[in-house]
Amino acid sequence: MDEEKRSLRRNAVLRGLIELPVILLISFALVFGFVRPVIASPFYVGSESMVPTLQIWDRLLINKLAYDIQGPERGDIVLFRDPEGGPDPLIKRVIGLPGDRISLRDGKLFLNGEPRKETYVAQRPCVVGAPRTCSFGPVTVPRGRVFVMGDNRAHSYDSRFFGPVPEKTLIGEALFRFWPPGRTGGPG
Repeated sequence: MDEEKRSLRRNAVLRGLIELPVILLISFALVFGFVRPVIASPFYVGSESMVPTLQIWDRLLINKLAYDIQGPERGDIVLFRDPEGGPDPLIKRVIGLPGDRISLRDGKLFLNGEPRKETYVAQRPCVVGAPRTCSFGPVTVPRGRVFVMGDNRAHSYDSRFFGPVPEKTLIGEALFRFWPPGRTGGPG
C-alpha cells in the first residue's frame, strides 16, 4: 500500500511538472497571439501634447475593440496611426465628429458655432506667435473622419495641422492608465 501511495504521489508530481509549462505556454500564446494584437495593448505617452490629462511616460492600456461596434464620441482619447506616415501612433482627444464645424477664436474652441467648455485643456491654450493655437478654421469634419486635438493645445501637432483623421486609422481608445502607480485609473 505504501508503494502504491508513493507511485500515485510521484505521478501527481510528474503530471504537475508537465502541466505547468503547458499552461504557461498556452497562456503566453493567448496573451501575445490574441489579446495583445486583437483586444488590448499597452502604450506609453511620448510627448507633452496631452498634458495635463496625460503626462509624458504615462502608460495606458488601449482598448482595440472600442470602435468595432460603435464609432468614436466627442471627448474620447484615441490612439491612431500617424496620418503623415510616421512610425509611432499618436494619441489625442476627439473634438469633432463628421458634419461638425470646428473653429478656434482667441484660443477658445467653437463647435458648430457654440463655445465649448473644456475643463481638460492646459491653462495656456493660446500662444501668440504659435500658428493655429489662437485662431483656426472654421472647418467642417468630412464623413468617415474625426477631428482630434491635444489637451495641451500650444504643444500639440494635431488635426489643425494634418486635417481630420480617417476613422479607419483609429487603433483604439485609451481605457486605463496603469503607470505610474500614483496616477492609475481612467485616462481622463
